[in-house]
Amino acid sequence: MKLKENYTYAMLAPTSMGVRITPINRQSVHTSNMYFMHATSAESNVANISAALGLRVKVLTTFVEGSELAYFIKGELRKRNIEFEGKDVPQGGPWGYRHQFNIADSGFGPRGPRVLNDRAGEVGRTLNVKDFDLERIFYKEGAALIHISGLIAALSPETSTFCLELAREAKKAGTLISFDLNHRASFWKGREAELRAAFSEIASLSDILIGNEEDYQLALGIKGPEAGGKGLEAKLDGFKEMIKRVKAAYPNVSVFATTLREVLSANTHLWGAILLHENQWHVVEPREIEVYDRIGGGDGFVGGMLYSVLRGFEPSKWPQFAWATGALAATLETDYAQPISEDQVWSIFEGNARVKR
Repeated sequence: MKLKENYTYAMLAPTSMGVRITPINRQSVHTSNMYFMHATSAESNVANISAALGLRVKVLTTFVEGSELAYFIKGELRKRNIEFEGKDVPQGGPWGYRHQFNIADSGFGPRGPRVLNDRAGEVGRTLNVKDFDLERIFYKEGAALIHISGLIAALSPETSTFCLELAREAKKAGTLISFDLNHRASFWKGREAELRAAFSEIASLSDILIGNEEDYQLALGIKGPEAGGKGLEAKLDGFKEMIKRVKAAYPNVSVFATTLREVLSANTHLWGAILLHENQWHVVEPREIEVYDRIGGGDGFVGGMLYSVLRGFEPSKWPQFAWATGALAATLETDYAQPISEDQVWSIFEGNARVKR
């Protein structure tokens, strides 16, 4: 797995941007009347780690023309050092297109978080390869890596084609491909055969595959772990056996990764990670972290891992840095992590929470 030598962008990511509104003070949605709002998407959350740490990244997306929310989202991306490219689509009346809404509380103690996704009329469903100049993007500008999420690949028939075309072009251009399977049953309903074919092709072109046991089984049809004993060791052994089957089916993939999470309460999780690179396993044993808001922790992990690859870290460091950026995301009210420096990330991994003066 080798990075291109010359490129404008360290990372590209197709995405459908929206907004998340969250009750303040960790209250529940049905009892709240004050909310905090920020721009969001899983893919921009991933890109945010590299953008915060100084790498040049761009999201490929689409906006509602003349929408105040579109202006808000563009402003938020600019503040986060994330460049964007995308068509402005006419709204088409009050029942036309709009940006997705994500409404979520953070939970507290024994009360788990609850998330409501309102994606009716989502403008991101119109993402179309015809609206982007792939020759310019991949050859004149160039990108070291493109990150594709199963959320976008399954959003609509148009976005499935969009992600397929991006993956095919990226492969020809020598751009590394990261694919987070992110299976969502509601997205797949009635489209199982179509999406299985699309996901399988993207996975066959990918250099990096991310997903948990269910993702590999439901998105790619890989046989899951054998039923075994309880506990972390049994879970790890089962996951490793499954990844061997994935690797046999997709021999071009160089890296497989997933997080390990056990929820003790909404505020306290056991957080770990496992990564396979060229037949070498790297494991971060789960340890206790305090959680302000769990949403985005997985995206933070993926973002940290991809940053590690882009920066040329030793593979043993990839899951460590990723573990820490995921843990950082869990301390924030946004669902993206904004590290100030690599030193801050390594301090988190090392358990050094002393004051920095």
